[in-house]
Amino acid sequence: MAARLIATSPFVGIAVFVSLIALVAFYYKPFSQQRLFTVEELALYNGTDQSFPILLGILGSVFDVTKGKSHYGEGGGYNHFSGRDASRAFVSGNFTGDGLTDSLRDLSSTQVKSVVEWRDFYFRSYTFVGKLVGRYYDSEGNPTKYLKGVEAKAARGAQLLEKQKNEEAKQPSCNSRWSQDEGGEVCLPDVESNYRNQAVIVLLSQFL
Repeated sequence: MAARLIATSPFVGIAVFVSLIALVAFYYKPFSQQRLFTVEELALYNGTDQSFPILLGILGSVFDVTKGKSHYGEGGGYNHFSGRDASRAFVSGNFTGDGLTDSLRDLSSTQVKSVVEWRDFYFRSYTFVGKLVGRYYDSEGNPTKYLKGVEAKAARGAQLLEKQKNEEAKQPSCNSRWSQDEGGEVCLPDVESNYRNQAVIVLLSQFL
C-alpha cells in the first residue's frame, strides 16, 4: 500500500526529475566559472562522448580544448592528452603507459621550464575552466608545494638558458661553408690577436 502511494505520488516524480537535473548539471556544468575536478571527473571529458566538451590538464590547470576537436578528439593526434593531466609527456614524447603522467620527477630544470611554457600556451590559446585536485592543487584549489617547486625549478631553468645565451654571445662569430665540389672551411678564432684574425682553414671534402 505504501509502495503504491509512493509510486502514484506526484512528489515522487518531482523528486526524480530534480535528481536527474542535478546529475546532468554536475556533468554538464557550464565552464563560465572555474571549478575543481577529480581525476575521475576529468577522465569523462576525453573526447569519446560527442556531447561532452573536451578537456585537458597540464600542471593541474584544466582547459577546454573543444575548438581543437580535430586534434584532441577521438582519433586525433593529440587525443592522448585529453581527459587527463599528462604534463610529463609534453617534453618526454612518451605518450603511452607510464609516460602519460603529471609527475615531472627527474626532469631537468630546462625541461620543466618547457612544460610551464606549454601551460602558458594553453592559457593564451584555450579557455581555462578549472583546476585538477591532486599533485598541483589541493581540495580547496590552492597550489601545493609541488606546484611551487615546479615553478621555482622552471625559473632556474630560465636563468640557466639565459646564462648560456650570454656565454655564447661572448664567443666570436665565424661563418662556415661547405660544398661537395670545393669541400668546406672552418675558421677558428686567433685568441692571441683578440679574435681579429681568422686562422686555420680546414678542407673537409676529403673526409666526406
